[in-house]
Amino acid sequence: MSASAAAEPTILFVTGRLAEASLREMVTRLSRQVGFQFEIAVPGIQVAALLDAELLRRRLHVGEHIDRVILPGWCQGSLEQLTAHFGRPFERGPRDLRDLPEYFGLGRPPAPPLDQYSIQIIAEINHATQQPLQDVLQQAVSLAASGADMIDVGCVPGESSPRVAEIVRALRAEGLSTSIDSFDRAEVEAAVEAGAELVLSCNSSNVDWVSRLGTEVVVIPDTPADLSSLDRLIARLAADSVAFRVDPVLEPIGMGFTPSLERYLDVRRRYSQVPMLMGIGNLTELTEVDSAGVNLVLAAVCEDLQIGSVLTTQVINWCRTAVQEFHVARRLVHHAVAQRVIAKHLTSDLVMLRDPRWTGRSSESLNSLAAALTDANFRIFAEQQELHLMNRHGHWHGSSPFSVFAAAMRSQPQPIDPSHAFYLGYELARAELAIHLGKQYEQDEPMRWGLLGPLNASSTVAHHRAAEAISPTGPARGVAPDQSRPDASK
Repeated sequence: MSASAAAEPTILFVTGRLAEASLREMVTRLSRQVGFQFEIAVPGIQVAALLDAELLRRRLHVGEHIDRVILPGWCQGSLEQLTAHFGRPFERGPRDLRDLPEYFGLGRPPAPPLDQYSIQIIAEINHATQQPLQDVLQQAVSLAASGADMIDVGCVPGESSPRVAEIVRALRAEGLSTSIDSFDRAEVEAAVEAGAELVLSCNSSNVDWVSRLGTEVVVIPDTPADLSSLDRLIARLAADSVAFRVDPVLEPIGMGFTPSLERYLDVRRRYSQVPMLMGIGNLTELTEVDSAGVNLVLAAVCEDLQIGSVLTTQVINWCRTAVQEFHVARRLVHHAVAQRVIAKHLTSDLVMLRDPRWTGRSSESLNSLAAALTDANFRIFAEQQELHLMNRHGHWHGSSPFSVFAAAMRSQPQPIDPSHAFYLGYELARAELAIHLGKQYEQDEPMRWGLLGPLNASSTVAHHRAAEAISPTGPARGVAPDQSRPDASK
């Protein structure tokens, strides 16, 4: 042994028989990159996911030369007790051995905190004056929790509602900053008197009285392309010491979208220090596309042009999380611009449809795993654009969950119980969805849905609780949980 090898720590990796070969291949490569010696222990068990601390305490041997022990992430029980028993530090590694490079610090660096941003979110409640007050408050609190900094009371054009003051006072009582979106004088004056901090909007039609309210206003041109009217309004409000921010008006696609973007750039060039606002709902609400990517691009435009606030809403279904999306986007673009880094590998919250990363298994590895199985527990995979279902009785695969399930059931020596049939159908449906979307599928584990969070029903814990509710004997003796343990290759 060389002097350098002798100085390297020795790590003991613990796994099951089925994953030993794959783990050895992975760790051999890692040991050269990271710099460590290693040994692999298989404590008399086929599937790494079935390991627990008590079994390891009885069966595992840890030599004096071992510096640390890494267990599969599935391992249950107290690692502190193992550390005390063997006198060596024990730690849980990743659940999937393919994630070991990241576990050892290879690949992507740690994500930054992304806790800074420069763009204010004003979230509009459309037609607020036509809704029950409790519904308005419920929406406002939800929008604020999603990242909104100010709640905009959206009024109905052509209708002068006497409820504006009541709504604004109720929002202020909840501690929420509030703006009023109306050209009706009675509505605007009532809202300002009740505590509204911003008026949307001001142009030549109402500047005479809006400018005397003592409240900040959003200045817009008389018509979107008429920047000369915007110049006149800016000059007048500045001369009268009225606080304002400028919105050159973002137009929908098909209605002058690109020229409207040019107007923002033009205004920023001519008024380098003037606060600006962009009404991004004209693009997100009026373009039939998932809104997360649109929000990210618009946030980048605002960050580059120092547009300090946006007005948005989330009415149509494809925009149902628009405020939360922009809240993520504004932090992401602020970090990227401030640190001059690519907006990649910083957060995966906006990757909801697909996955930020996908690792697959080859047909050879799937076939080898199927051939090595010696128990009746089912393993499910979504690989090679096919569904794979396997146990010791066979390996069935194809594109249809119905045909795969039917073929597997014909090959079982005895029928499975209804709860387990339901479980297999549920998991096969999830696997089919993962293939369709290009998402990573792991049996019994929730898929990633970005800022939407996990679907908690799709987890081992939920499955076992359901089995306990069905069977008085519980999952330890019931057929369903025992026949559906996680991926045996881990």
